[in-house]
Amino acid sequence: MIYGQLFWEFCKVSIFCVGGGYASMPLIQAGVVDTYHWLTMSEFIDVFTISQMTPGPIGINAATFAGMKTAGLFGGISATAGFVIPSLIIGVILAKIFLKYGDIGPVRGVLNGLRPAVVALICAASISFVLLSVWNTEDTPLVWSDFSIGGIIILAVAILAVRRKTGVIQVLVGSGVLGLVLGLLELLDI
Repeated sequence: MIYGQLFWEFCKVSIFCVGGGYASMPLIQAGVVDTYHWLTMSEFIDVFTISQMTPGPIGINAATFAGMKTAGLFGGISATAGFVIPSLIIGVILAKIFLKYGDIGPVRGVLNGLRPAVVALICAASISFVLLSVWNTEDTPLVWSDFSIGGIIILAVAILAVRRKTGVIQVLVGSGVLGLVLGLLELLDI
């Protein structure tokens, strides 16, 4: 049954996701795009984008939207519950352990060892997103010169805006408006 599959898939994401919402994206992608083919990569990027624009944690939002896209309202509820329940249980257990043993060397060592892995997960998701937004492919482009100039412009402007500490909402709205303008220019063949 699809609801059970959604619940279990997002339980796995929740259990193995270390580093927050952005780090969960490669795990969500592996399940909903690569394994089950519930979403295309383009749909997944749309889910990720919508998840960023809505209030709340990005991982939970992504689970809700992916579940709803896959199996409607109850799919959204199943995926969200799968994402939240293990996180809640693990969070409570780890909080108790950290409060009691957080200053012990081996615990600090584990946390220090996980940081690079979190960065790797975020970078892997970022590379996939760049490939899709600039070359319209999730794999290595076959023809590197076949890129979207609009995608590069929006990516560059958004990176500059983020580096200048522009708010997320302004970056997203600005990128959407810039995408609309570039799309209209392309449509009018200007």
